[in-house]
Amino acid sequence: MFDIVAVNSSLADAPEQLGTKPKFWYRDGNRRMLFKEENRGTGEDWAEKLACEFCRLLGLPHAHYELAHDEARNVPGVVSENFVPAGAELVLGNQILMARDPAYPGTRRYAVSEHGIGFVSQAIGELSMPEPSLETPLPEGVSTPLGVFAGYILLDTWIANQDRHHENWGAIRRGSSLALAPTFDHASSMARNLPDDRRRVILTTRDTGQQMPAFARRAKSAFYSDTNPPRKLSTMEAWKQFSSKVPRARSVWLQQLGKIGEPEIRACLDKIPAHRMSSICQDFTMKLLIENRKRLIEGED
Repeated sequence: MFDIVAVNSSLADAPEQLGTKPKFWYRDGNRRMLFKEENRGTGEDWAEKLACEFCRLLGLPHAHYELAHDEARNVPGVVSENFVPAGAELVLGNQILMARDPAYPGTRRYAVSEHGIGFVSQAIGELSMPEPSLETPLPEGVSTPLGVFAGYILLDTWIANQDRHHENWGAIRRGSSLALAPTFDHASSMARNLPDDRRRVILTTRDTGQQMPAFARRAKSAFYSDTNPPRKLSTMEAWKQFSSKVPRARSVWLQQLGKIGEPEIRACLDKIPAHRMSSICQDFTMKLLIENRKRLIEGED
């Protein structure tokens, strides 16, 4: 089983304002840690932890998450060490895009049709590479920021993350330098808030319109096409359009995904405690991940 880190909200030194879920910062020795509460039973804790493990298997720069429990308030959640180095700051995607175009609607988070493939690709392409990680080195052949970002979009497609809006990606600023930030905040993935009754129907129905392949194809990204009018893209469409701009990196990420077989996926799922993830949820999540992996590797249209 994955470890569960005990935290104490009475020792919090600052609340975190970004996002909609209760969270707070605290110190663990020299490390600055963020606890994100999961008190609604919607699976954000296990989804974040699994996504972290899949980032590691793929070789993606990522924020590291551990399952956690706030002993003071008796609520579950996850904890993550601050990935922004001392003396640097996190600049979110909306800030990056507003700097390029002051008319960009950066105060809106959702349904931002200006959050288009072309505009975002140009902005990412002007960043520096992420800082190297000894824990998760980039795979050979990924050598540009857009190539790395394409890996983030492959992850989104694989885990059905529909929440890569412009505050869920960014850059690390040191002085005048901007480097692509690690991927972070994957809690809205793997259909984590679907009721178990609905999961059971998808797994057992004979209605092809309700089975897993049809369900998986309905996942939408937070990106829009460059057409006029813009069209919201599926996660698969976003992957194809971003990765078409970096064909070498596209091949590398697909190779990385191909190395992750069903045993490795199942091993991760089996480490989530049963009181946080039911058996039907495990079975459903496994089938969703296998289906999306198949779609990516086979290059589904």
